[in-house]
Amino acid sequence: MSTNEKQEFIEVDEYDAKCPSCGASIKFHPASGKLVCPYCHHTEEIPNAELEADLEIDELDFHQAEARSSFRWGAEKKIVICDACAAELVYDTLEVANVCPYCGSNHVMEIKDDHSIAPNGIIPFQLTLEQANENFQKWIKGRWFAPNEARQSAKAEAFTGIYLPYWTFDTKTASQYTATYGRRRTVYDKDGKPQTVTDWYRTRGFYQEFIDDHLVLASTRYDAHILSKVEPFYLTNARPYQKEYLHGFVAERYSIGLDDGWKIAKNEIHHYLESQITQHILWKHRAHVVKNLRFSTVHSDITYKHLMLPLWLSTFRYRDKVYQFMVNGQTGKVGGEYPISPIKVTITIFILLLFVLLGYFFFMENSY
Repeated sequence: MSTNEKQEFIEVDEYDAKCPSCGASIKFHPASGKLVCPYCHHTEEIPNAELEADLEIDELDFHQAEARSSFRWGAEKKIVICDACAAELVYDTLEVANVCPYCGSNHVMEIKDDHSIAPNGIIPFQLTLEQANENFQKWIKGRWFAPNEARQSAKAEAFTGIYLPYWTFDTKTASQYTATYGRRRTVYDKDGKPQTVTDWYRTRGFYQEFIDDHLVLASTRYDAHILSKVEPFYLTNARPYQKEYLHGFVAERYSIGLDDGWKIAKNEIHHYLESQITQHILWKHRAHVVKNLRFSTVHSDITYKHLMLPLWLSTFRYRDKVYQFMVNGQTGKVGGEYPISPIKVTITIFILLLFVLLGYFFFMENSY
């Protein structure tokens, strides 16, 4: 590193993450919910874990939040000095927890600074690395369209347990709407043949709904399509944030700030309300179809939470190509990419076409 470059040295606060018995780094163990030393197996309770498990996480006032900006992942670096072995480690500024690759010491870095919002809730890992690997093996063997060789031999590379940042938003919504709804009825022409006609009517109205814990990923680094396959997370199991749950895992500071997160949430809530208002009109007027829906929504009493949610990340290799997958660290649900066998796809299409043809001939024979 050039001596002219500005260096930001941060002394890591390890939060007593060392094992009092052997001095090794103690880690959070998902199966037991305790801090466990991987070497001498010394075990410690997390302070107040049982008491706080049933506590509700505070909803924070959206308009009173001070730190609202997004961050650019990877745009800045920081240098951290390991207290245990004095190694100098370079991290992205959004990386808030890690493990020293030289001595294995836990680095639980300060999450809150002058420009960011600290998490106030967390869902601790409930799946161990071994369980995540077992779930992956079941998942890949269940991919019928994957080549048999991949289903039988695919092995996950090293897993990374990471806490991803999320925003949740609560809001009261009040929507004024106008629309046209239709009621279908059957009429008969002069030859007695039935026809369906639709009678159209205009309507306007008012719709209210409270939105609870609308979840928004606060990171731009991960494949949203794969993430959607491992959702949902059960937010009712979230508990107040405690730094001890990060021991032995990576955690990421949000790159999508509060304001940008709310923009994403408002857009998703708008599409949700569109569906809800449509169903409301259909029920209210005993209608069959709705068109030309227009509505505007006022949001009030907006609150938010900043949560850290658990995810196992890994990849597997098949014929020199790498496929990414994820395992939900709370539920164990797996989602990801996998190779597709052209032969299996062709056979499936052929069988489907065969059934269509057989059905067609059967229908023709019985129509005479």
